[in-house]
Amino acid sequence: MPVNRWHCRCCALPLAFPSSELLCGDCLKHPPPFDTSFVPWRYQYPLNGMIGRYKYNGQRKFGRPLMSDFAKSLAEALQDGSIPKPLALIPAPMDARRRRQRGFNQAQDIAETIGRQLNIPVDTGLVRRVRRVRAQRELNREARLANLRGVFEVTSVVPERVAIVDDVVTTGATVRVLASVLREAGAREIQVWALARTPG
Repeated sequence: MPVNRWHCRCCALPLAFPSSELLCGDCLKHPPPFDTSFVPWRYQYPLNGMIGRYKYNGQRKFGRPLMSDFAKSLAEALQDGSIPKPLALIPAPMDARRRRQRGFNQAQDIAETIGRQLNIPVDTGLVRRVRRVRAQRELNREARLANLRGVFEVTSVVPERVAIVDDVVTTGATVRVLASVLREAGAREIQVWALARTPG
C-alpha cells in the first residue's frame, strides 16, 4: 500500500520531503480546528481502486483488509503514545438519500470496525446533517467549504477528546467544518482518522 510516510503533522497532507514535524502551507496560513490527523496511506494505486470499489460499488470485501490494517496501525500508535486515545469516534455523517442509494455509510462502517477492535465507543448520532448539499467530489476546496456551511448540527454533549472518522481526506473541507462544529460544542482535542489522504 502507498504509505503516507512524510506528511503534514496536522492535516496529513503528503509532503515531498522527509519530516513528520512540519506543517503544510495551508495549515500554517489557516490553522484547522482539529489538532492532528492519523492517515496511514496516500490515495493512489492500488488503494484508490480498493476504496472506490468498497465505497461506490458496494463491494465491502475490499474495505475489510483496509480497516483491519488501519486498526492495527492505530493500536500501535495508541500504545506507543504517538496519538492520545479519544473518548469517542465520530463518523462523518452522510446525507440520508445518498446513504439509502449506497446502502451504508462508509465512515460509520470504518468507525464501528476500528471502535470494536480498539474498544472506543462510536457515537453515530452526536452530529447530524441538517440540510442536503451538492456532491463534494467535483468541487474544489473553496466550493466544498461553502457547500458545507451550516450543514452539521451537534445533538448532545460532546466528549472532550474525539476522533472524526472518514474514508478519504481530499481537500479537508468536510473534516474542517465538522471539527468546527465539535469545537464550538465543547470538544477540546479533535483528531481526524482516515484511511487515505489525497495529494492536495
